[in-house]
Amino acid sequence: MYYIGIDLGTSAIKLLLMEGNGKICNIVSKEYPLSFPNPGWSEQNPYDWYDQMIAGIKELVNDFDTTKVAGISFGGQMHGLVILDENDNVIRPAILWNDGRTTEETDYLNNVIGKDKLSEYTANIAFAGFTAPKILWVKKHEPENFARIKKIMLPKDYLAYRLTGVFCTDVSDASGMLLFDVKNRCWSKEMCEICGITEDMLAGIYESYEKVGCVKEDLAKELGLTDHVAVAAGAGDNAAAAVGTGTVGEGRCNISLGTSGTIFISSKNFRVDSNNALHAFAHADGTYHLMGCMLSAASCNKWWMEEILQTKEFAKEQADITKLGENHVYFLPYLMGERSPHNNPKARGTFIGMTMDTTRADMTQAVLEGVAFALRDSFEVAKSLGIDIKRTKICGGGAKSPLWKKMIANILNISVDVIESEEGPGLGGAMLAAVACGEYASVEEAAGKIVKVIDTVEPDPVLAAKYEERYQQFKQIYPACKPLFDIIA
Repeated sequence: MYYIGIDLGTSAIKLLLMEGNGKICNIVSKEYPLSFPNPGWSEQNPYDWYDQMIAGIKELVNDFDTTKVAGISFGGQMHGLVILDENDNVIRPAILWNDGRTTEETDYLNNVIGKDKLSEYTANIAFAGFTAPKILWVKKHEPENFARIKKIMLPKDYLAYRLTGVFCTDVSDASGMLLFDVKNRCWSKEMCEICGITEDMLAGIYESYEKVGCVKEDLAKELGLTDHVAVAAGAGDNAAAAVGTGTVGEGRCNISLGTSGTIFISSKNFRVDSNNALHAFAHADGTYHLMGCMLSAASCNKWWMEEILQTKEFAKEQADITKLGENHVYFLPYLMGERSPHNNPKARGTFIGMTMDTTRADMTQAVLEGVAFALRDSFEVAKSLGIDIKRTKICGGGAKSPLWKKMIANILNISVDVIESEEGPGLGGAMLAAVACGEYASVEEAAGKIVKVIDTVEPDPVLAAKYEERYQQFKQIYPACKPLFDIIA
């Protein structure tokens, strides 16, 4: 049988067709626009997601026996606010995960409601990208839109709703809304009251691998599918990527170098760090995970290459980088503000340390190293909880760079396992669909049979020691710049 994994990203929707044994048969990608109506704002039209999903599914299955498509599921960009009226019309463009407009609402939640109460209600504190602050923003700035809200959705759940007619979400994606009691896997009544919404505005909650319904008959006919194709709840993109890289069970780690960057640590037990620097979320395998999320990762390199250097020759630019561990230029990768562990939407990208002999290659190296150093900031928080991480999987567009993987292995001083497929969220979505259809008994079983490590990048003790010294310098830059960020913001 075939299973479709749908990765709803920030720049494109990527669809993957997988056989039950894990073989990837086809991949299709469809782009859509991203708008920035004001500085720090980030929005998309949910209708664009749906239109490109439908076009993508048709193209994906065109040359295959569609009667063998058994299930569909998702990995989706998290935290986005999608609001529908009583007629199921989208009220306004979706406010995305990397939108920074909610500074006042975030401060209100953290400082007036209080971080202790937020952590008690949801296991997390407020971040500008989370969904609850966005709801408060709409309530204050667009009261006419707020009054029309009938359904509040996350991005991938809008697609599931259009496919099945079922108003659903999953525990991993719901964890990032600041409306969800992560420990008890249910909606927080207290947070609903704080945001001025009712629980019936929120979707029914499922585990990521649970079937929520089937593709609607008329839509199945349009897509050339049977009317009994199961749709599983799916997961937030990072949890889905973790499934796709086999990061399930106790103490497993995955680093994702996509538009955003994450370090994801799976745990069978519920854990929260004392400062809530890491997100404590439910995992797509039925357990929990800790996650550090930086808002700009591979997007920093894309910005540097395409906007500043005016080139698309990424590999060529990296070929001139030879002095690893010896660069005196540092880069803070906070082009969209920062989430983990600083929780500061006012933070900005910053170069420091340039001299008259600084080269183009030094600057490029600083961008790559800056992202890796920022990932280590979150890694250090996980270590402070007593979690001993010796190795990590890696995925995302940035994982295609051998140099970047070498930097990460040495800056974090851990082994970096490269897997056969780097299709993270899309593959994870297909695997969740396979579990929902009974192809596998559990997510852990699916991961064990499908995910294969094909290479490992080991840290070099000499280089790791050089990078240790560099990291100790790097981590002093943000505290020194923070007062300036407050002024220039």
